[in-house]
Amino acid sequence: MIDRHAELRDKVLAQVLQGPGESEPALRQAAAGNAELPEDLRQLIAKVHAHAYKVTDADIARLQSTYGDDKLFEIIVSAALGASRKRLMAGLDALAQA
Repeated sequence: MIDRHAELRDKVLAQVLQGPGESEPALRQAAAGNAELPEDLRQLIAKVHAHAYKVTDADIARLQSTYGDDKLFEIIVSAALGASRKRLMAGLDALAQA
């Protein structure tokens, strides 16, 4: 199956995860993969990966004093992009095998 958007999608993901930002690239990459996260972020990032619609204001407020708005935004966007990429790849694999 030809994925004509793969190159652009990969560029966006690379820029978000490795580009300049307020948070460390390693932390953004960990959030995208839902792996090796600081203890205080694990619950929120797991929720973003599994059930993003269940994230509440309280989930965010709990971490704002530690990470601040900009870092927290970058971490959450990284997690959302990582989760969406995982689902997309699973869907494309299923189509390829059909």
